[in-house]
Amino acid sequence: MKIRFLLLFSLLLFAFLTPVSASEVMLMDKDELKANLGNSDVVILDVRAGRDWSSSELQIKGSVRVNPGDVDSWAGDYAKDKTYVLYCA
Repeated sequence: MKIRFLLLFSLLLFAFLTPVSASEVMLMDKDELKANLGNSDVVILDVRAGRDWSSSELQIKGSVRVNPGDVDSWAGDYAKDKTYVLYCA
């Protein structure tokens, strides 16, 4: 399964945590993500919306489901010293 990263959501998340420009947002491929599963410094956020989330039986192990439409309600809950991976379908 190819993991896609939604730049918009990562920019929104980081806008609430630390000001960042689009050129500073790094992308992670699936092999790098696999290597980081279980790393306490990496937080994986599932930002799939609507049917993409509700109809899927798949989830990345250890990921946390967050509503992409409510970034302002959950973005402040995360520490600034972590690496955040946002994924969607």
